[in-house]
Amino acid sequence: MKTILLIEDNPDMRDNTTEILELAHYNVITAENGKQGIKLAQESSPDLIICDIMMPELDGYGVLHLLSKEPSTASIPFIFLTAKAEKNDYRKGMTLGADDYLTKPYDDVELLSAVETRLRKNNLLKTEYSRTEEGLYQFLNEAKSFESLKKLSENKKTKLFKKREIIYSEGNYPNAVYFLKSGKVKNFKTNEFGKEYIIELHKPGDFFGYLDLLENIAYQDSAVTLQDSEVVIIPKDEFNSLLYNNRDVASKFIKILSNEVREREERLLKLAYNSVRKRVAESLIMLANRYQEDKTKHFAIAITREDLASIVGTATETVIRTLSDFKEESLIEMKGSLITVLDYEKLARMRN
Repeated sequence: MKTILLIEDNPDMRDNTTEILELAHYNVITAENGKQGIKLAQESSPDLIICDIMMPELDGYGVLHLLSKEPSTASIPFIFLTAKAEKNDYRKGMTLGADDYLTKPYDDVELLSAVETRLRKNNLLKTEYSRTEEGLYQFLNEAKSFESLKKLSENKKTKLFKKREIIYSEGNYPNAVYFLKSGKVKNFKTNEFGKEYIIELHKPGDFFGYLDLLENIAYQDSAVTLQDSEVVIIPKDEFNSLLYNNRDVASKFIKILSNEVREREERLLKLAYNSVRKRVAESLIMLANRYQEDKTKHFAIAITREDLASIVGTATETVIRTLSDFKEESLIEMKGSLITVLDYEKLARMRN
Protein backbone atom coordinates (compact mmCIF):
# COMPACT_ATOMS: atom_id res chain seq x y z
CA MET A 1 0.00 0.00 0.00
CA LYS A 2 1.40 3.39 -1.04
CA THR A 3 1.71 6.09 1.61
CA ILE A 4 0.70 9.68 0.83
CA LEU A 5 1.53 12.67 3.00
CA LEU A 6 -1.16 15.36 2.82
CA ILE A 7 -0.15 18.82 4.09
CA GLU A 8 -3.26 21.03 4.29
CA ASP A 9 -4.24 23.65 6.88
CA ASN A 10 -7.96 23.66 6.01
CA PRO A 11 -9.61 20.92 8.15
CA ASP A 12 -12.53 20.31 5.76
CA MET A 13 -10.31 20.10 2.70
CA ARG A 14 -7.87 17.86 4.59
CA ASP A 15 -10.62 15.48 5.72
CA ASN A 16 -12.32 15.31 2.30
CA THR A 17 -9.07 14.67 0.44
CA THR A 18 -8.02 12.04 2.99
CA GLU A 19 -11.33 10.22 2.58
CA ILE A 20 -11.03 10.08 -1.21
CA LEU A 21 -7.48 8.75 -1.04
CA GLU A 22 -8.29 6.14 1.59
CA LEU A 23 -11.26 4.90 -0.45
CA ALA A 24 -8.73 4.34 -3.27
CA HIS A 25 -6.69 2.18 -0.85
CA TYR A 26 -3.87 4.62 -0.09
CA ASN A 27 -2.40 5.00 3.37
CA VAL A 28 -2.71 8.71 4.23
CA ILE A 29 -0.85 10.66 6.89
CA THR A 30 -1.74 14.30 7.41
CA ALA A 31 -0.13 17.51 8.62
CA GLU A 32 -1.92 20.78 9.33
CA ASN A 33 1.02 23.09 8.55
CA GLY A 34 4.29 23.17 6.66
CA LYS A 35 6.61 22.64 9.62
CA GLN A 36 4.73 19.57 10.75
CA GLY A 37 4.69 18.32 7.17
CA ILE A 38 8.48 18.50 6.84
CA LYS A 39 8.89 16.55 10.09
CA LEU A 40 6.49 13.81 8.92
CA ALA A 41 8.14 13.61 5.48
CA GLN A 42 11.52 13.03 7.08
CA GLU A 43 10.18 10.46 9.52
CA SER A 44 7.87 8.44 7.26
CA SER A 45 9.44 8.72 3.75
CA PRO A 46 6.06 8.77 1.93
CA ASP A 47 5.67 7.68 -1.67
CA LEU A 48 4.00 10.99 -2.58
CA ILE A 49 3.43 14.41 -1.00
CA ILE A 50 0.35 16.57 -1.64
CA CYS A 51 0.81 20.06 -0.24
CA ASP A 52 -1.26 23.23 -0.07
CA ILE A 53 0.56 26.43 -1.06
CA MET A 54 -1.02 29.06 1.19
CA MET A 55 -0.43 27.98 4.81
CA PRO A 56 0.60 29.71 8.03
CA GLU A 57 4.09 29.32 9.56
CA LEU A 58 5.60 27.82 6.39
CA ASP A 59 3.94 27.89 2.96
CA GLY A 60 4.08 25.16 0.33
CA TYR A 61 6.96 26.78 -1.54
CA GLY A 62 9.02 26.71 1.64
CA VAL A 63 8.14 23.06 2.25
CA LEU A 64 9.22 22.05 -1.26
CA HIS A 65 12.41 24.11 -1.05
CA LEU A 66 13.50 22.54 2.24
CA LEU A 67 12.59 18.97 1.27
CA SER A 68 14.46 19.28 -2.03
CA LYS A 69 17.67 20.05 -0.11
CA GLU A 70 17.57 16.75 1.79
CA PRO A 71 18.75 13.62 -0.09
CA SER A 72 16.22 11.45 1.77
CA THR A 73 13.23 13.53 0.60
CA ALA A 74 14.41 15.26 -2.58
CA SER A 75 13.13 12.54 -4.93
CA ILE A 76 9.63 12.18 -3.43
CA PRO A 77 6.98 13.22 -6.00
CA PHE A 78 5.35 16.51 -5.01
CA ILE A 79 1.89 17.82 -5.98
CA PHE A 80 0.81 21.35 -5.10
CA LEU A 81 -2.75 22.28 -4.11
CA THR A 82 -3.68 25.86 -4.87
CA ALA A 83 -6.73 28.05 -5.06
CA LYS A 84 -4.91 30.26 -7.54
CA ALA A 85 -4.38 29.54 -11.19
CA GLU A 86 -2.14 32.43 -12.23
CA LYS A 87 0.80 31.55 -14.45
CA ASN A 88 3.37 32.98 -12.05
CA ASP A 89 2.26 30.46 -9.38
CA TYR A 90 2.81 27.57 -11.77
CA ARG A 91 6.18 28.93 -12.90
CA LYS A 92 7.44 29.41 -9.35
CA GLY A 93 6.37 25.92 -8.29
CA MET A 94 7.88 24.21 -11.33
CA THR A 95 11.12 26.15 -10.87
CA LEU A 96 11.37 24.78 -7.34
CA GLY A 97 10.76 21.24 -8.61
CA ALA A 98 7.02 20.57 -8.23
CA ASP A 99 5.77 17.61 -10.26
CA ASP A 100 2.13 18.64 -10.68
CA TYR A 101 -0.61 21.11 -9.67
CA LEU A 102 -4.21 20.66 -8.61
CA THR A 103 -6.36 23.77 -8.57
CA LYS A 104 -9.10 23.96 -5.94
CA PRO A 105 -11.85 22.96 -6.14
CA TYR A 106 -10.94 19.61 -7.71
CA ASP A 107 -13.03 16.43 -7.94
CA ASP A 108 -12.07 12.91 -6.95
CA VAL A 109 -11.24 11.88 -10.54
CA GLU A 110 -8.77 14.76 -10.97
CA LEU A 111 -7.13 13.98 -7.64
CA LEU A 112 -6.77 10.24 -8.20
CA SER A 113 -5.61 10.69 -11.79
CA ALA A 114 -2.83 13.06 -10.70
CA VAL A 115 -1.78 10.71 -7.87
CA GLU A 116 -1.73 7.60 -10.07
CA THR A 117 0.27 9.35 -12.80
CA ARG A 118 2.91 10.61 -10.39
CA LEU A 119 3.27 7.23 -8.65
CA ARG A 120 3.54 5.39 -11.95
CA LYS A 121 6.27 7.73 -13.17
CA ASN A 122 8.14 7.40 -9.91
CA ASN A 123 8.01 3.61 -10.19
CA LEU A 124 9.78 3.90 -13.53
CA LEU A 125 12.58 5.90 -11.92
CA LYS A 126 13.02 3.31 -9.16
CA THR A 127 12.99 0.30 -11.46
CA GLU A 128 16.37 -1.27 -12.17
CA TYR A 129 16.58 -2.46 -15.77
CA SER A 130 18.99 -5.19 -16.86
CA ARG A 131 21.82 -4.06 -19.13
CA THR A 132 20.55 -6.24 -21.98
CA GLU A 133 18.56 -5.60 -25.13
CA GLU A 134 15.46 -6.85 -23.28
CA GLY A 135 16.12 -4.39 -20.45
CA LEU A 136 16.51 -1.56 -22.95
CA TYR A 137 13.20 -2.36 -24.65
CA GLN A 138 11.45 -2.79 -21.30
CA PHE A 139 12.57 0.71 -20.33
CA LEU A 140 11.54 2.22 -23.68
CA ASN A 141 8.16 0.46 -23.67
CA GLU A 142 7.35 1.65 -20.15
CA ALA A 143 8.47 5.15 -21.07
CA LYS A 144 6.02 5.12 -23.98
CA SER A 145 3.13 4.80 -21.53
CA PHE A 146 3.69 8.47 -20.68
CA GLU A 147 1.45 10.63 -22.84
CA SER A 148 4.28 12.90 -24.03
CA LEU A 149 6.25 9.91 -25.32
CA LYS A 150 3.55 8.17 -27.36
CA LYS A 151 5.36 8.92 -30.64
CA LEU A 152 8.54 7.02 -29.89
CA SER A 153 9.78 5.11 -32.90
CA GLU A 154 8.70 1.46 -32.97
CA ASN A 155 11.44 0.38 -35.39
CA LYS A 156 14.78 0.38 -33.63
CA LYS A 157 17.37 -1.25 -35.86
CA THR A 158 19.77 -3.92 -34.65
CA LYS A 159 22.82 -4.07 -36.90
CA LEU A 160 25.62 -6.63 -37.06
CA PHE A 161 29.07 -5.04 -37.37
CA LYS A 162 32.04 -7.19 -38.38
CA LYS A 163 35.35 -7.12 -36.48
CA ARG A 164 37.25 -3.85 -37.02
CA GLU A 165 34.23 -2.23 -38.67
CA ILE A 166 33.72 1.49 -37.99
CA ILE A 167 30.41 2.41 -36.32
CA TYR A 168 30.99 6.18 -36.48
CA SER A 169 33.96 8.42 -37.17
CA GLU A 170 35.47 11.46 -35.49
CA GLY A 171 34.31 14.67 -37.17
CA ASN A 172 30.94 13.36 -38.35
CA TYR A 173 27.72 14.59 -36.76
CA PRO A 174 25.73 12.14 -34.63
CA ASN A 175 22.28 10.97 -35.72
CA ALA A 176 21.79 8.12 -33.24
CA VAL A 177 22.72 6.66 -29.88
CA TYR A 178 24.09 3.12 -29.75
CA PHE A 179 23.45 0.21 -27.37
CA LEU A 180 25.82 -2.76 -27.46
CA LYS A 181 23.86 -6.01 -27.49
CA SER A 182 26.85 -8.33 -27.95
CA GLY A 183 30.55 -8.08 -28.72
CA LYS A 184 33.17 -5.44 -27.85
CA VAL A 185 33.56 -1.85 -29.06
CA LYS A 186 36.31 0.71 -28.52
CA ASN A 187 36.17 4.50 -28.67
CA PHE A 188 39.44 6.10 -29.72
CA LYS A 189 40.97 9.41 -30.73
CA THR A 190 43.78 9.89 -33.24
CA ASN A 191 46.45 12.57 -32.78
CA GLU A 192 48.14 14.59 -35.52
CA PHE A 193 50.77 11.88 -35.99
CA GLY A 194 48.15 9.15 -36.50
CA LYS A 195 48.64 7.62 -33.05
CA GLU A 196 45.49 6.08 -31.53
CA TYR A 197 44.46 6.49 -27.91
CA ILE A 198 41.58 4.32 -26.67
CA ILE A 199 39.41 6.39 -24.36
CA GLU A 200 36.67 3.84 -23.66
CA LEU A 201 35.92 0.14 -24.01
CA HIS A 202 32.33 -1.08 -24.16
CA LYS A 203 30.78 -4.39 -23.17
CA PRO A 204 27.24 -5.71 -23.80
CA GLY A 205 24.77 -3.48 -21.97
CA ASP A 206 26.68 -0.23 -22.58
CA PHE A 207 25.38 2.89 -24.32
CA PHE A 208 27.83 4.92 -26.39
CA GLY A 209 27.87 7.83 -28.82
CA TYR A 210 25.56 9.97 -26.70
CA LEU A 211 27.82 12.66 -25.22
CA ASP A 212 28.44 14.47 -28.50
CA LEU A 213 24.77 14.17 -29.41
CA LEU A 214 23.84 15.81 -26.11
CA GLU A 215 26.27 18.67 -26.80
CA ASN A 216 25.08 18.88 -30.43
CA ILE A 217 28.64 18.78 -31.76
CA ALA A 218 30.56 16.54 -34.16
CA TYR A 219 31.92 13.28 -32.79
CA GLN A 220 35.11 13.91 -30.81
CA ASP A 221 36.23 10.29 -31.21
CA SER A 222 35.58 7.23 -33.34
CA ALA A 223 33.95 3.90 -32.50
CA VAL A 224 35.05 0.59 -34.00
CA THR A 225 34.33 -3.04 -33.12
CA LEU A 226 37.00 -5.25 -31.56
CA GLN A 227 35.06 -8.36 -32.60
CA ASP A 228 31.81 -9.17 -34.40
CA SER A 229 29.18 -7.14 -32.52
CA GLU A 230 25.42 -6.57 -32.50
CA VAL A 231 24.42 -2.95 -31.93
CA VAL A 232 20.94 -1.51 -31.30
CA ILE A 233 20.61 1.87 -32.99
CA ILE A 234 18.34 4.41 -31.23
CA PRO A 235 17.49 7.29 -33.62
CA LYS A 236 18.42 10.82 -32.57
CA ASP A 237 14.80 12.01 -32.51
CA GLU A 238 13.78 9.16 -30.21
CA PHE A 239 16.68 9.80 -27.87
CA ASN A 240 15.78 13.50 -27.73
CA SER A 241 12.15 12.58 -26.98
CA LEU A 242 13.31 10.55 -24.01
CA LEU A 243 15.43 13.37 -22.62
CA TYR A 244 13.46 16.49 -23.41
CA ASN A 245 9.79 15.54 -23.39
CA ASN A 246 9.67 14.10 -19.90
CA ARG A 247 12.04 14.99 -17.09
CA ASP A 248 11.30 11.79 -15.15
CA VAL A 249 12.40 9.61 -18.03
CA ALA A 250 15.41 11.90 -18.55
CA SER A 251 16.48 11.39 -14.94
CA LYS A 252 16.31 7.62 -15.29
CA PHE A 253 18.05 7.58 -18.66
CA ILE A 254 20.85 9.88 -17.50
CA LYS A 255 21.38 7.64 -14.46
CA ILE A 256 21.86 4.69 -16.82
CA LEU A 257 24.48 6.65 -18.77
CA SER A 258 26.37 8.23 -15.87
CA ASN A 259 28.64 5.28 -15.03
CA GLU A 260 30.49 5.54 -18.35
CA VAL A 261 31.30 9.22 -17.80
CA ARG A 262 32.63 8.61 -14.29
CA GLU A 263 34.85 5.72 -15.42
CA ARG A 264 36.31 7.81 -18.24
CA GLU A 265 37.21 10.64 -15.89
CA GLU A 266 38.94 8.23 -13.48
CA ARG A 267 40.97 6.69 -16.31
CA LEU A 268 42.18 10.07 -17.57
CA LEU A 269 43.30 11.04 -14.06
CA LYS A 270 45.30 7.82 -13.67
CA LEU A 271 46.83 8.29 -17.10
CA ALA A 272 48.18 11.67 -16.05
CA TYR A 273 49.83 10.56 -12.80
CA ASN A 274 50.70 6.85 -12.92
CA SER A 275 53.85 5.15 -14.23
CA VAL A 276 53.73 3.07 -17.41
CA ARG A 277 54.16 -0.16 -15.43
CA LYS A 278 51.22 0.71 -13.18
CA ARG A 279 49.11 1.83 -16.16
CA VAL A 280 49.67 -1.49 -17.94
CA ALA A 281 48.64 -3.33 -14.76
CA GLU A 282 45.56 -1.10 -14.36
CA SER A 283 44.60 -1.65 -18.00
CA LEU A 284 44.68 -5.42 -17.51
CA ILE A 285 42.61 -5.07 -14.34
CA MET A 286 40.14 -2.80 -16.14
CA LEU A 287 39.76 -5.35 -18.94
CA ALA A 288 39.20 -8.13 -16.40
CA ASN A 289 36.60 -6.11 -14.48
CA ARG A 290 34.78 -5.21 -17.68
CA TYR A 291 34.84 -8.48 -19.60
CA GLN A 292 35.39 -11.38 -17.18
CA GLU A 293 32.32 -13.62 -17.11
CA ASP A 294 33.52 -16.60 -15.08
CA LYS A 295 35.05 -15.31 -11.82
CA THR A 296 36.25 -18.81 -10.88
CA LYS A 297 38.79 -18.91 -13.74
CA HIS A 298 41.78 -16.79 -14.71
CA PHE A 299 40.76 -13.95 -16.96
CA ALA A 300 42.01 -14.22 -20.55
CA ILE A 301 41.55 -11.83 -23.47
CA ALA A 302 42.81 -11.72 -27.04
CA ILE A 303 43.98 -8.17 -27.63
CA THR A 304 46.59 -6.74 -29.96
CA ARG A 305 49.59 -5.04 -28.43
CA GLU A 306 48.69 -1.95 -30.41
CA ASP A 307 45.22 -1.79 -28.83
CA LEU A 308 46.66 -2.35 -25.37
CA ALA A 309 49.19 0.42 -25.97
CA SER A 310 46.32 2.69 -27.04
CA ILE A 311 44.58 2.00 -23.73
CA VAL A 312 47.73 2.57 -21.70
CA GLY A 313 48.69 5.69 -23.66
CA THR A 314 52.24 4.69 -24.55
CA ALA A 315 54.29 3.14 -27.36
CA THR A 316 53.62 -0.45 -28.45
CA GLU A 317 57.26 -1.40 -27.78
CA THR A 318 56.95 -0.16 -24.18
CA VAL A 319 53.86 -2.29 -23.61
CA ILE A 320 55.59 -5.36 -25.07
CA ARG A 321 58.55 -4.90 -22.71
CA THR A 322 56.27 -4.40 -19.69
CA LEU A 323 54.21 -7.48 -20.55
CA SER A 324 57.44 -9.50 -20.80
CA ASP A 325 58.38 -8.31 -17.31
CA PHE A 326 54.94 -9.30 -16.01
CA LYS A 327 55.35 -12.74 -17.59
CA GLU A 328 58.74 -13.24 -15.92
CA GLU A 329 57.14 -12.26 -12.59
CA SER A 330 54.40 -14.88 -13.16
CA LEU A 331 51.71 -12.20 -13.17
CA ILE A 332 50.45 -13.13 -16.65
CA GLU A 333 50.78 -15.73 -19.40
CA MET A 334 50.98 -14.89 -23.10
CA LYS A 335 50.24 -16.98 -26.14
CA GLY A 336 50.07 -14.99 -29.33
CA SER A 337 47.58 -12.17 -28.79
CA LEU A 338 46.00 -14.01 -25.83
CA ILE A 339 46.91 -12.59 -22.41
CA THR A 340 45.89 -14.53 -19.28
CA VAL A 341 45.95 -12.81 -15.90
CA LEU A 342 47.45 -15.18 -13.32
CA ASP A 343 47.71 -12.91 -10.30
CA TYR A 344 44.90 -10.37 -10.26
CA GLU A 345 45.66 -9.18 -6.72
CA LYS A 346 49.31 -8.33 -7.36
CA LEU A 347 48.44 -6.44 -10.51
CA ALA A 348 45.74 -4.53 -8.64
CA ARG A 349 48.24 -3.61 -5.88
CA MET A 350 51.00 -2.61 -8.31
CA ARG A 351 52.97 0.34 -6.96
CA ASN A 352 53.50 3.47 -9.01
